[in-house]
Amino acid sequence: MTDQVASYRRILKSSSIIGGASVINILIGLVRTKIIAVLLGPTGIGLVSLYNGLMTTAAAVATMGIGTVGTRQVAEALAKDDARALAVVRRAMFWGALLLASAGALVVWALREVLAVKVLGGVEHATIVGWLALGVALSVASASQGALIQGMRRIGDMARLSVYGSVLNTVLGVGLLWQWGQAGLVAYVLVGPLSSFVLGHWYVSRLPKVAADPIALQEMAHQWQTLLRLGVPFMGAGLVGALVQLWIRVEVGNTLGAESLGHFQAAWTISMQYIGFVLGAMAADYYPRLTGVIHDPKAATRLVNEQTEIALLLSAPVFIAMIGLAPWVLHLLYSTEFLPAVEVLRWQILGDVLKVASWPLGFVILAAGAGKTFFLSETLVLLLMGGLIASFSSIVGLRITGIAFLVCYVVYLPMVYWLAWRRIGFVWSGSVVKLIVIIFAVCALVAIICTHYWWGVFLTLSLSLTVGMYTLGRLKKMSNFGVNYGKINAIANKCLKLFGRENE
Repeated sequence: MTDQVASYRRILKSSSIIGGASVINILIGLVRTKIIAVLLGPTGIGLVSLYNGLMTTAAAVATMGIGTVGTRQVAEALAKDDARALAVVRRAMFWGALLLASAGALVVWALREVLAVKVLGGVEHATIVGWLALGVALSVASASQGALIQGMRRIGDMARLSVYGSVLNTVLGVGLLWQWGQAGLVAYVLVGPLSSFVLGHWYVSRLPKVAADPIALQEMAHQWQTLLRLGVPFMGAGLVGALVQLWIRVEVGNTLGAESLGHFQAAWTISMQYIGFVLGAMAADYYPRLTGVIHDPKAATRLVNEQTEIALLLSAPVFIAMIGLAPWVLHLLYSTEFLPAVEVLRWQILGDVLKVASWPLGFVILAAGAGKTFFLSETLVLLLMGGLIASFSSIVGLRITGIAFLVCYVVYLPMVYWLAWRRIGFVWSGSVVKLIVIIFAVCALVAIICTHYWWGVFLTLSLSLTVGMYTLGRLKKMSNFGVNYGKINAIANKCLKLFGRENE
């Protein structure tokens, strides 16, 4: 087996494990949301979103990027096969997370009255904010645990941690709401980070122990310096992203009304969720692997091309189906009142094609530890998207939210390509360029036809099935699996011939 075939197999394996976990989590989340909606109604759902929003925003600041940078530091030590360096990183992350969690919780507690007034609308909610400080501390600790597990490439543990956490969160959370009703909302919100922390502690305790001589404070201080130096820009980018998303929603609500804001949120949720399994798998295994080879430009370039090709292949059938069946998807997941979101969703899916193509390139910046570059590139495109929506929403209407998302990635893709070229001399392979062009063109064609002709749905189904068969055959060839799929395999071979890639 060649190194390239082994690499493709590894990417497919991680994608199937993390992707499967993501699908299960989405289904569990839908069930949980439905039950909560029945128990609490719109008011309860709104309070949950406010509590969660406050807690997660505070936690994002308190973690100081330890989840992203910690993963990089662990993966780098593991790639060097340096037990001493790994022991120092693990110890530094433990104490660093403890300090950050304590500081984050104390700040939220100290500002509980201010936050209660600004976010929840009255000082009488200060006690609730005080309890949310506990959730902030648990979230920081969970981020550190997740970074350690991901950096050591424990893909199976990551998937199990994700699914078990979702199940535990749903069972305990729904039980609390069933027993206490709206009075149990704070407890429900805290169950999530508590479940993640308890399960994370269990899986971290099962990691291989690293024997090392006593670690000096100076060694840990050096790691803390690295974590902060790289983590602050990553935290800043995440904070800018959260603020821009808030800005967009406020702008849409104020300019176009609450109903249009609901339509935008529906399209956004669907657009973000259905490609989650691809992007989640990319972050889970690809990021640590890329960190390990980032100083070898040839190996890094090959890995980026491999990951991009597989991500596009796995996403393509879903892109085509979602863009053509958008009205039915919105009707199924929401109701007929959300059909005005169809056009927005289609624009966003076109942007998602470029997003999937750009993400592997963005990880080059992360793996290289170029925090300032990452912050500037992310901030630029986020401000571009927010600026377009703010400037043209009153003129263009709701569709500008989808158009701005596409424009954002039209700018972002060549930008991160150039940054990756500067960093590692990266160049796309011919097969990747061909895939990007074909998938984007097919999706655009399906969007145009389905907007004007009733028979577009049949074209969508046939194209999605054809591309799915091509994907199956191409992945079989890339990974050199010896399994024969009978008639399905024969169809896949024909699809490969149509695209000029006969399956050997």
